[in-house]
This record gives sequence, structure tokens and C-alpha cells, in this order.
Amino acid sequence: MARLVACMLAMLVAAPAAADPWKAETAGTLSALERVFRDDETGSVKVRAGGQYFRVTATPNGLGLSPTSGPAEVPRPSDILPQSEIAVGNNDIALVWLAGATKRYAHGVLGDKLEASAVRALTADRTPVEFVLREDSVFEDLTPRLVDVDHDGRDEILLVRSHQEAGASLLLLGIRGNRLVRLAESQAIGTPNRWINPIGAADFDGDGQIEIAAVETPHIGGHLLIYKIDGRRLREVARFAGYSNHILGSTELGMAAIFDVNGDGIPDIVLPTQDRREIQAVTFAKGNLAVLESIKLFRAVTTALVTADVDRNGALDIVFGDQGGFVNVILR
Repeated sequence: MARLVACMLAMLVAAPAAADPWKAETAGTLSALERVFRDDETGSVKVRAGGQYFRVTATPNGLGLSPTSGPAEVPRPSDILPQSEIAVGNNDIALVWLAGATKRYAHGVLGDKLEASAVRALTADRTPVEFVLREDSVFEDLTPRLVDVDHDGRDEILLVRSHQEAGASLLLLGIRGNRLVRLAESQAIGTPNRWINPIGAADFDGDGQIEIAAVETPHIGGHLLIYKIDGRRLREVARFAGYSNHILGSTELGMAAIFDVNGDGIPDIVLPTQDRREIQAVTFAKGNLAVLESIKLFRAVTTALVTADVDRNGALDIVFGDQGGFVNVILR
């Protein structure tokens, strides 16, 4: 018996301690909270509220918000879709933006009646290229996402395309020769005015191939979807109910994050649940969904989930705002 007890004690001492559950701390409260973002020039996390800017800080006395400057102004093409963003690339695409504003798709999920009918880009050698949609669809999107899904060192552009009769699909474009062309597309949802919001691209299952994650119908019974690139198709391989990464009518599309939460070398997904009152970190390692971390919130998430090492301890923290104007940080 003494030997058995000694062995059990040794096992307990040798076992690694369980990670502390996630907790959200408040950096401050701001009226008219508009946006949380990472400033690419400084690397800091900033908040815009009432037209003013604040920087999220961490000191020995705790978290705080300090007045600061806004992000550097970037020249915008004259034909860019209002409220949309320019994507800057480092491979074969230098710049890409949405253009050709049209009212031919009456949905308004992104806050106005305008959608894009074209995407335009400048290549690394500043050659202009474009991809123009037919009259039966639009780009129901605000953010061209540059990804390299096939590890060939060339950029692909991930966008939401919405069809008049079939609703939204995910579309991958790329430069081939001197043209911007369709590379792959997912099956459309199947119903008009049904939308999908991309999360991003990474090797989510650890098989060495890039997958794409998105939330389908984030406002009505949202599903987290995982797609694989299969020739000219984006093929759905997994679907999980109960998630959201967008507020109806909002221009904020970044309400999710991708990073390796548990240190296994495989990127994980962090996003809100359907009511946005809980944030979960989920893994799709080996093709199976599992919840790694979960934190329940007093108020619903209303901003992007922004990752940065706020407390400078070597681990990524998660910064977000909520409907009460609180700027929160999950310190890891």
C-alpha cells in the first residue's frame, strides 16, 4: 500500500498543471465604441471611439487605455467600393480592392445597398488586372483576403460572391499569365439573401494542406464551415452549428482570429458563439472539432477579435469590445 501511494504521489507531482481557464480583464470603458484593430505600423492594439483613438496598454498596475494617434492614411483608389478595405500583398499582388459599386443585389447585410461588381488589383510590377462579375452576382464583401492556398508563392484572393438566385459562395481568384481569373469556388448556399463571412485560411487539420474557414449565415443559426481546395471547387468537409462572426448591418468582418492556441503547431480558430456572449477557441486537428478554451461574457462581442502580446509575456492575447463599451483583454 505504501508503495502504491508513493507511486500515485509521484505521478501527481510529475503531471503538468492544467492551464488556467480564460478570463477577460477590462482595459477601460468608452462611449461610442466603434472599432478595435491592430496598427500595422506600430504593432499596437488601438481602439476608435467617438472619432478618437486610444492604445491598449499593460503596466504593473494593470490594463489601461491611453490617447494616441490613428492609423496612417493610405491613399484610396477613386473607384473603390465605399467602406471597403485595400489589401496589400508581398507576393505577385501588390494591391487589391473592390470596385464597380452597384445596387443590383438588394440585401444590405453590410449596412448599405451598395455591393461590388468587380475586383481590381495591381501586380508586383504594377500591372493593372481586374475580374468583373456577370449581372447575376456581386461581391458581397468589404475585405479582399490575400492567401497562398497552394504554397506556390503566389497570392490568391478570397472573396464572398453572392448570386441573385442562390445566395453566397466563397470565390478564390488568382493571377495566371497577365489575367485575374477564377481558380475555385464553393457551392452557393442555395437561397437568395443568405450570406457567409470568411474567417481565413490555414492548415487547420495538420495534414500539410491549406483549408478555408468561414461562418455560414452568422445571423440566423450560424455554422462554422471548413473547406478544402479540390481542383476548381472549394469542397465543404466539416460543419459545426452555433457560431457567429458578424452583426447584421455592420461593416466589421473580423470577429474571429486564427492562431495556435494550445501549442501543438496547428492553427486554431477563436470566435464567438451564436449569441456572441461566449468566445470559444476550437481546433480541427486531425479532422475533428474540439473546444480548447471557452469564456462566457457579460455582454455580447461587437468588434473584431484582435490578437497581440499585450502584456509582453510571449503569448498572444485577445482584445475585443462589447456592447457596453468595455474594451476587454483575454490575457494568456
